[in-house]
Amino acid sequence: MPETAANAVLVHGAYADGSSWSKVIPLLQAAGLRVTAVQHPLTTLQDGVDVTRRALALHRGPTVLVGHSFAGMIVTEAGVDPAVSALVYIAARAPDAGEDYAALAAGYPAPPASAGVVWSDGWGRLSESAFLADFAGDLPPDEARELCAVQGPISDTLFAGRTTHAAWRDKPSWYAVSTDDRTIDPDLERFMAKRMGATTIELASSHVSLLSHPAEVAALILDAAGHPS
Repeated sequence: MPETAANAVLVHGAYADGSSWSKVIPLLQAAGLRVTAVQHPLTTLQDGVDVTRRALALHRGPTVLVGHSFAGMIVTEAGVDPAVSALVYIAARAPDAGEDYAALAAGYPAPPASAGVVWSDGWGRLSESAFLADFAGDLPPDEARELCAVQGPISDTLFAGRTTHAAWRDKPSWYAVSTDDRTIDPDLERFMAKRMGATTIELASSHVSLLSHPAEVAALILDAAGHPS
C-alpha cells in the first residue's frame, strides 16, 4: 500500500503550461489532495527543477510528484526530495541518472511530432498542424487549437540537460502509457515504465492523456497517493 500523501505537485511538459492539468486538478481536489501546478519556463532542465523544488516546499507532509512528457526529466531529478512519497509519469521521459535521453530515444522510431517544431531565435513551438495531429490528436479540434495558442515555447537549451539522480530507483513509481502517442514512441514509454518497475496503465490516448482521459490520470495519481479513487 503506498504511503498516504496529502499533496500533489503537477509539472507540465514541453509545448504546454500548467493549464494542461486543468481537468485533473479538480478531481484531485475533490478527493482531498492539496494541489500545486508548476509553471516552469521551459528554458533548461535545472530551471524546471528549481521551480519544482520551490513548489514542493509549499506543502507539508508526503507529496506525490507528477510529470507529463518532458517533465519526467524534472520529476526524476527533483523527486529525490524527502517530501516526495511517490512519482507519477504521464507519457513522460524517465531517464536514468546521467543518461542521454536522445540516444535512448534513437533506438525507437522517430515520433511524428518531432518534425513539426518550428524554430525562431532559439525558441521552438509546434506548428498548429503538428499540434492537432501529433500532440493532441484525440481532443476536439477547437480545444486543441486553444491549447496550441497557449503552448509554452521551448528554448533550444531545454533538451540538452541530463539528470544527476534517478529518483525512481528509490521511490515507488506509476506510469501511464499513451498507446496512440505521436510525440513519444509508446514502446519507449513501455520500456521506461518496465525498467523502473512502475505500476503501469495503458490508455488509448494521444500524448495529452491528462486532457483526454483526466479521470483515469487522476485515478492513477490518487493510487500513488494511497487514496481510494
